[in-house]
Formats: sequence, structure tokens, C-alpha cells
Amino acid sequence: MKILCVSDQIDPLIYNQNAVKLFPDIDLIMCAGDLPMDYIDFIVSTFNKPTYFIFGNHNLSEYRYYHKNKTPVIAQYQMTSEIEGIQNGHGAFYAGFHVFRNHKLAFKDPLTGKMTPLLIAGVSGSIKYNNGLNQYTDKQMKNCLRRMIPSLIFNKIRYGRYLDILLTHASPRHIHDQEDPCHKGFDSFNWFISKFKPVYLIHGHIHLYDMRTERITKINKTTVVNAYAHCVLDFPQEPGK
Repeated sequence: MKILCVSDQIDPLIYNQNAVKLFPDIDLIMCAGDLPMDYIDFIVSTFNKPTYFIFGNHNLSEYRYYHKNKTPVIAQYQMTSEIEGIQNGHGAFYAGFHVFRNHKLAFKDPLTGKMTPLLIAGVSGSIKYNNGLNQYTDKQMKNCLRRMIPSLIFNKIRYGRYLDILLTHASPRHIHDQEDPCHKGFDSFNWFISKFKPVYLIHGHIHLYDMRTERITKINKTTVVNAYAHCVLDFPQEPGK
């Protein structure tokens, strides 16, 4: 399947009446934060494909609709859910602090040859830098990730793997991140990918002003992808990638 990843910028190639012609074979869309909700609405309406999104540290006007209490301290305790078909507003699935098993995006597992659902999880937010909304210390983010563990263990028992895709806004520490207080990544993401080995960690937050900047990095069994503006991924990955 083809995955269209977007984040942080309204991309004229996507926000375009001919977008489906430009990207004709997209099966899944992942929105990695800091995007206006009407842009996500446009993407859902235009492509008519399953779309997952999380919030970053900007464009948070609708954040309160997805969290009972909009303060970061409470947001970290949102329960991880095992959701297969619940959609929130704008026709997209809110992936923040949730685990999904999408049977409509089933694929043949290269290892077993059996059909299996796509396993997706997501976390919203960035590193805490000014006490703003949807910002977390690394310890708080690790607590968010730990709340997913029961669902991930179920995945491992039932499907032979913990997770296929982790959708985040910030990047892992020292992978694509920067040294200013706002754009540092989370050490806890490195812990997560070492333990649970998703095929992809898709993030935003780091703007690519020079498009020659590295945006795809392989860390052991996980490919970390910066979704800034847009990029297209293959899943399952082609052999050797």
C-alpha cells in the first residue's frame, strides 16, 4: 500500500484540485501535526482514504474537542484505546494516545503469508519549552507511551508484532531534531522503537528549508520519516529498504 504523509505546511501539491491525479494510488494518509483542521478535512474529502492525525504544538484550536481537559498535565493520562472504527470530526481518526487495528487496511504479512490488519498508534505533542498546550517533558511522554503497552502486547500475541506505524509530531532525540528548546526530540521515542520495533515512526515538527536535508533514517528495524510538507511511503517496505 502507498502511504501519503503530511505535516506542518499546507502543501500546494496536496491542497490542489488535481491532487488525486498527482497521487493516484494512495491507500492511507498520516497527518503528523501542526496542520489546520480544514486542511485535514480537505484531504479526507479529496482522497476519500483512511486518514489519521495527531496534534503538534500549533494549530490547537480544536484540541479541546479531543481531550476532556485541555491542559498538558491531564492530557498525558488519556487512556489508550483499542479502536477499529471510531472516527471523530472531519472524517479522520484522531490517533493521539490511541492504538488502532485497521482491518480495512489488511495486508499479507511477508513473514507469515497471512492477512493481517495494519497496526497503528499515535501520540500528540512536542517537548515542553514554554508550558504551552500539548507540550510534555520526556518523563510525561514516556508515561503516555507506557499506557499503550497492554494493547501492544495483545498485538504481539495475536499478530506476531507490536506495531507497524507510530505517528508522532516530535522526532526521536538526535534523529532529525534540532538543539533549540522547541525542536528537541524525545529520548522516550528511542526507548519505544528499541522495544516495540514499528516499521515506521512518522513525525513532523522539523521544517525542511533545504529539501536536501536527510528526512528518512533507518534505526535498527524502524525507519524514521520526517513528513514535512509531504512524502510517500511504501508498506510493507520493499526488500532491502
